[in-house]
Amino acid sequence: MKILTPKEITEAASNAGTAKANLTSASPGKLMLSACLAGAYISLGGILSMTLGFGFPELTAGNPALQRLLSGVAFPIGLILVVVLGAELFTGNNAVLIPSTAQRRHSPCLTLANWTLVYLGNLIGALAFTYFMVYLCGLTTADPWHSAAIKVAEAKVSMPWLTVFLKGIGANWCVCLAVWLALSGKTLFEKALGCWLPVMAFVALGYEHCIANMFFIPLGMMEGADVTIIQSITTNFIPSTLGNIVGGALLVGATHTYLHLRK
Repeated sequence: MKILTPKEITEAASNAGTAKANLTSASPGKLMLSACLAGAYISLGGILSMTLGFGFPELTAGNPALQRLLSGVAFPIGLILVVVLGAELFTGNNAVLIPSTAQRRHSPCLTLANWTLVYLGNLIGALAFTYFMVYLCGLTTADPWHSAAIKVAEAKVSMPWLTVFLKGIGANWCVCLAVWLALSGKTLFEKALGCWLPVMAFVALGYEHCIANMFFIPLGMMEGADVTIIQSITTNFIPSTLGNIVGGALLVGATHTYLHLRK
C-alpha cells in the first residue's frame, strides 16, 4: 500500500488546519457540535478500555502489564472515530493547525479560538456521554469497575504537577503522531492502523490526555471518588492540557513544519 511522504503528510495537515480555521470563523456552531461528538468518541474509548482493562482481575493481579495492554488495545477506537468521521478534537488540533498557521494561511488568533471552542465542546461531549451513557446506564456500578473508576480518578489527581505535565507531553506526542500516520493513508484500514499503534502506546505507558481525563475523572467523582472539581482542575486538567499543547503543537506540528515545509 502506497502512503504519503512526510512532506505530503505535513501539506495535508496544513490543508486540514486551514479548513478547521475557516470552520471556526464561518460556523462556530458546527465546530462546537463536531467537538461535542469528539468528546463523546474519546469517552467511548475510555469506558471500553476500562471495561476490558479492569474486567479480568484474576489475570491482571499478577500481570500488571496485561491490564495496561488490554486498556491500550481498546482505547484507540475513540481517535479512529474522530479521524475517520472528521470530528474536532482539541489535542489533535494542537498539531494540525500549526502548519497552516506557520504558512500564514490564517491568523494565530484563529488557531487559539479553535482550540478554545473545541476544548469546551470536547468537555461538554465527554461529560454528557459519561453521565448519560455510562453512569446512568450503570456500566460501572458493580465491581471491579466501580472500584477501578474511583481508583483511577484519585490516582490522576494525586500525582505531582510536573509529572502530569510531562505525561501530558508524552500523551499528545503519541496522539498527534497517530493523526500524522492517519493522514498518510487513504483506506479505512490504513487510517485505523495509524491511529491505533501510537494511542495504544500512550495508554499502556500511562501518559495523561486531558480529553480522556474529562471522562475518567468525572466518572470517578460520580462513583464516589474523593476528588473535588477544583482539585481536578488544578492538579490534572491544567498541567495535562499544557503538556498536551507542548506535545502536539511543538513536538509534532512545529517540528514537522520546520522539517518538511520550511523553505
